[in-house]
Amino acid sequence: MTSKTSPESPLPIRTVLQMVGGWIGKLGTVWVEGQITDLSARGGTVFLTLRDPVANVSARVTAPRGVYEATVPRPADGARVVVHVKPDFWVNRGSFAFTALEIRPVGVGELLARLERLRQLLAAEGLFNADRKRRLPFLPGTVGLICGRDSAAERDVLENARRRWPAVRFKVEEVAVQGPYAVGEVTEALAKLDADGDVEVIVVARGGGSLEDLLPFSDETLVRSVAACRTPVVSAIGHEQDSPLLDLVADVRASTPTDAAKKVVPDVGEQLSLVRQLRDRGRRVVSGWLDREMSWLTSTRSRPSLADPVRELERRAEQVDALRERTRRSLTSSLDRAGDDLTHVRGRLVALSPAATLERGYAIVQRPSGEVVRRAKDVAPGALLTLRLPDDRLTVRTEPAETDPTGSRLAEAEPAGAEAAEVDPTGSRPAGKPADDKTGKSRKSRKKPESPEA
Repeated sequence: MTSKTSPESPLPIRTVLQMVGGWIGKLGTVWVEGQITDLSARGGTVFLTLRDPVANVSARVTAPRGVYEATVPRPADGARVVVHVKPDFWVNRGSFAFTALEIRPVGVGELLARLERLRQLLAAEGLFNADRKRRLPFLPGTVGLICGRDSAAERDVLENARRRWPAVRFKVEEVAVQGPYAVGEVTEALAKLDADGDVEVIVVARGGGSLEDLLPFSDETLVRSVAACRTPVVSAIGHEQDSPLLDLVADVRASTPTDAAKKVVPDVGEQLSLVRQLRDRGRRVVSGWLDREMSWLTSTRSRPSLADPVRELERRAEQVDALRERTRRSLTSSLDRAGDDLTHVRGRLVALSPAATLERGYAIVQRPSGEVVRRAKDVAPGALLTLRLPDDRLTVRTEPAETDPTGSRLAEAEPAGAEAAEVDPTGSRPAGKPADDKTGKSRKSRKKPESPEA
């Protein structure tokens, strides 16, 4: 029950402590779990501190010697226990403590079950995923080392790393690697090295031990701290068969501290040998390439076009001259043949031309309209006609035709198809110029009437 107080009416300290004792007494008995530290016995009472394995919280516990000795096996410093306690508050001293009524050690099977549940929880959060693992630098300038004070693990890491690469530098953080303070010190050292810009990789090393000795490296607080580090972390806890949760969350797991030194820095002898091999391989590749290029250059220089370029030009010039002469002969021959063909065609055209016929003494009779007169009977007496000669034209008028003693008209027209009549001074058709009729028989020559005057 809360009392009203003021500067004018304060409560005595005894009253306040009595009220606190009353509130604590109402809690009753409870079962609590923790890790034993500062164990000591005086007379019939055993004094110890029960520390929370995760948080930095602890409480004093007093146990009658009979209760402590009844626990099998008897717990020691660092042991995890479950204690049935009753909270007590001493009003006279204003102090708080638990009184142990029963102590039960936590068995290995129960510890493994708890670790398995924690492992499943962290795995579900993705802290063990392979895609979040970071690669170690090839040659770190400075290596951070977290280990026990003057431990064999520290010597193994330093000696093997310097034997492999003498120039490597270390920043060592010595901490407690077991017991109630291990988790806090390791977590603090991890944060310190992760904040150091010169440290490129962190190694957490510890030698082998029992399951209880290695429990700090399965602590949830430490595991989450490693997962949050920006610097790659190498876990080298215990031996090959040991598998704390730190191995699962670290970027690289080493089976032993010696193996961690091999994973962190390369072997200078192996690297020098690799450099020699790569240099020899590069020399062989370059030499082979130069040999191939020299062979190609020699083959190219031995070609005739490069060995004697003037001779090649002369040969090409001879080919050009030969082709030019061949072209000239071919063109001349083509022109000659074309000229002969043109002469033949011209002769045929001259032979078939009406002008050639007129040159032989024929004339073409036309009406004034230009129509050719083909038959004498088609012309009426007194009609105007045009006679077309080789060099000129004459206009004539027709007269009635005279008859010969046989009674036939002398001006009878030639058979159909005759377009020109040969005219000589005597008025008769020259010999050798018969006119064939449609039957192919020669007709007798008749005198042609004299040309009428214009």
